[in-house]
Amino acid sequence: MLKPLLTAVVLAAAVFASAQTPASPAYTGAPGDYIAHNFHFVSGESLPELKLHYLTLGTPQRNAAGHVDNAVLLLHGTGGDAHTLFVPIFSNPLFGPGEPLDITKFYLIFPDDIGAGNSSKPSDGLHMKFPHYDYDDMVRSQHQMLLEGLHVDHLRLILGTSMGCMQSFVWGETYPGFVDALMPLACQAVALAGRNRMWRYMSIESIKKDPAWKNGEYTTEPPSVRTTCMFTLLAGLAPLQAQKNYPTREKAEAYVDQILNACEKRVDANDMIYYTDASRNYDPSKDLAKITVPVMWINSADDFVNPPELGLAQQQVKEMSHAKFVLLPITDNTRGHGTHTVAKIWKDYLVELLKESEPKP
Repeated sequence: MLKPLLTAVVLAAAVFASAQTPASPAYTGAPGDYIAHNFHFVSGESLPELKLHYLTLGTPQRNAAGHVDNAVLLLHGTGGDAHTLFVPIFSNPLFGPGEPLDITKFYLIFPDDIGAGNSSKPSDGLHMKFPHYDYDDMVRSQHQMLLEGLHVDHLRLILGTSMGCMQSFVWGETYPGFVDALMPLACQAVALAGRNRMWRYMSIESIKKDPAWKNGEYTTEPPSVRTTCMFTLLAGLAPLQAQKNYPTREKAEAYVDQILNACEKRVDANDMIYYTDASRNYDPSKDLAKITVPVMWINSADDFVNPPELGLAQQQVKEMSHAKFVLLPITDNTRGHGTHTVAKIWKDYLVELLKESEPKP
């Protein structure tokens, strides 16, 4: 069961969230690839071919004008991929008959972001010569994929977790009018600074300072990968669940060893540097007023990555004309940063958002 749990969210809080669920997801998705030719990045770098992989569920429906009117874009977190949101704790409460994102009614699109899954990434061969992408590049490539690859020129909803949460704000500001509603889960709408940037920077530096990294030209993964896995595990843990599920030193240490051993086997050091650093230019704070569609923004009170004591979201939500912020209290159901994957906790807010944003006839 460990592999799908780790795939669920690179921040290992998802392991807690998935502990009591079936090992195999009920949904798999139809795969597809889009090739963006001569793609230019914000950094000034370019690729002759940028591959974007994606999965879809459901069938696109077109209105009288021939436009798809039931498409939903679901965006994964840092280090995840399109499969991240197929884990049962996320997909089962949302995608089935009568559920909020019933796939008999909606056309769900799950991209592998740049640097993730089967999309173009440093480990494909370019290593540290791969373009240094950021969230703006990711969102622009998603937009291009939708228009040119899937022929979708409007979205009913964007729902994003963690990194996808941040991309939701970038989407709302960059392409106003393209989407009817936004549901960002587990993020802030400010530049990544303070503790959030610190743990990311420590992760990156631990690899770059490792002689075995060899400036990205290693043939075996450098030992520092295990250290970066430690940072992501710690950042994703929920204190209440950690204490409850691992109440002895032996159990706590055995759990850490299990997670770190598995993490070492699936992580590429260069890929990790890139996707951890992709947030370096993120800062939607100055343009939040451009987002005029309904927004349902949800964080959890036990989230190490987005600590509630900062009080940022409570103030920033006021800058958007139709936005609501919900801070979920700590309960036996919350899972720290991984709460964004536990759909049963917040799915009623999704129902509320879809109702509020339903297009007028």
